[in-house]
Amino acid sequence: MRPDITQLIAALRRQPATHVPNVELGIHPTIKERFLGRPLLTLADDVEFWHRAGYDYIKLQPGVDFDPAGIATGRNLKANDDGTVVRKWASEGAGIIRSRADLGRYVFPKPEDLSYERFNQVKPLLPTGMGVIGQYGDIFTMTWEMMGFETFSMAVYEDPGLVEELNWKLGEIVVSMFERMAAHPAVDILWYSDDIAYASGLMISPPLLRKYFFPWLKRIGDLAKAAGKPLLYHTDGVLYAVMEDIIACGVDALHPIEPKAMELAEVKKRYGDRLCLIGHVDVDMLSRGSKAEVREQVRKNIAAAWTGTGYCAGSGNSIPEYVDFGNYLAMLGAVREFGGS
Repeated sequence: MRPDITQLIAALRRQPATHVPNVELGIHPTIKERFLGRPLLTLADDVEFWHRAGYDYIKLQPGVDFDPAGIATGRNLKANDDGTVVRKWASEGAGIIRSRADLGRYVFPKPEDLSYERFNQVKPLLPTGMGVIGQYGDIFTMTWEMMGFETFSMAVYEDPGLVEELNWKLGEIVVSMFERMAAHPAVDILWYSDDIAYASGLMISPPLLRKYFFPWLKRIGDLAKAAGKPLLYHTDGVLYAVMEDIIACGVDALHPIEPKAMELAEVKKRYGDRLCLIGHVDVDMLSRGSKAEVREQVRKNIAAAWTGTGYCAGSGNSIPEYVDFGNYLAMLGAVREFGGS
């Protein structure tokens, strides 16, 4: 497929587009390597995957290490490839920051520690028509993960100053990334990701989200608007209670419309005039279903949400390594079949 970032941008802004674009937040390197038939070693290899698989973009993140002092070592934590510190199992109890003393010891990355090297290198590698999405996230998620959800929940009421200070430190770092990405000439689209809900409801109440989360999303939305670049937002879960808050922050497109949480047709009916919708192919179906089931789900999604614009096809979360490779290919093929590509 010939990439065309202008058509993706048109769909995200709910303007007429020629076809249904493919969009994913993350695709595991194992899947990429199987698709290419060789190891994924360089930025050029990554560009080739996104191009050959039929995406109009490559997604890049700033390079950052949120644990440069190794404080998390041996405490049931690990680092992602992008440097963010996450739990192997998100703690229900105490995390690594449980007190002001813990916060004082923790070493946070400075702006000069962040790397934008891949953004500076990517432009000459892009095929004609291909663009770049700059992505990062998890201000709210890192706040509660670093504290542990129980500690965070208690501190919201018993020591809100501790929560606010940690949230502020993390927020300022991540917003600085979006300042750089919004201004970077290689970046066409911005994407913020931060889970705030389960399939059964919000993780915390709307008033608390309006204190610890939405001000950051609004700042990022303002940056995107000033730069003239669309803003995508990812969160799992059922979102009806805060959908107006999401829209008010300047979000153009919502990902992934988790199948177990919300019906795509219902979200389209209620918000399709103000949001482009992305995803909604269940990851469990991609992992354990049949190719015929995947094909039919893609057809239903396009019928429910594509009106010549306003929808991008993809999974209901991301493409992990355990997804059936044939089903992933079936999803891409069905988008071409039913999406006018």
